[in-house]
Amino acid sequence: MSAANPKRKARIVIGLVTLLCVAPVVASYLVYYYWRPFGEMNYGQLLKPTPVPDGSLTLANGKPFRLSELRGKWIFIMADSGKCDEACFRKLYIMRQVRLTQGKDQDRIERVWLIADDAAPAPKAVAAYHGMWMVRAAGSRLLAAFPAADSVRNHIYVIDPQGNLMMRYPPHADPSKIKKDIARLLKVSQVG
Repeated sequence: MSAANPKRKARIVIGLVTLLCVAPVVASYLVYYYWRPFGEMNYGQLLKPTPVPDGSLTLANGKPFRLSELRGKWIFIMADSGKCDEACFRKLYIMRQVRLTQGKDQDRIERVWLIADDAAPAPKAVAAYHGMWMVRAAGSRLLAAFPAADSVRNHIYVIDPQGNLMMRYPPHADPSKIKKDIARLLKVSQVG
């Protein structure tokens, strides 16, 4: 009887070891196919990464500009009239403030205002948003590259360091939620 007892103990040990090896595989299968998280981690709407066209443009001050000059950086980009109404100023403010909240990582982010008409940028905007690339884009292929259900002027977009359009924020976006998204992107990104 004592010879059967060690065999039984050995079978139990082998069974437990097998169970420990198989359990993670079964659990991962169940999680992957059957468990859906309750919400998305990001606030902004993820877009299919699409290369942004790189044409020759000019800055508001008349100097030549290409979006590819900013390659290697994350880019906040918006389109609006040079006259810049209240909604335009709000987007400019959000882009500046979210960039500033990134602390030591703020230099990894550039801000671009695509001026979608022939109006000169509002002097108030030029003074208040120093460091913003103010680009004349009226009639360019670049403006057509930004998807929007209603108007491209309603959104703030994000371009990744490889030059792909990859996210947009809704009209009247919550700056604190944008800040969290961008902090997460900068943390996990090895480029830009």
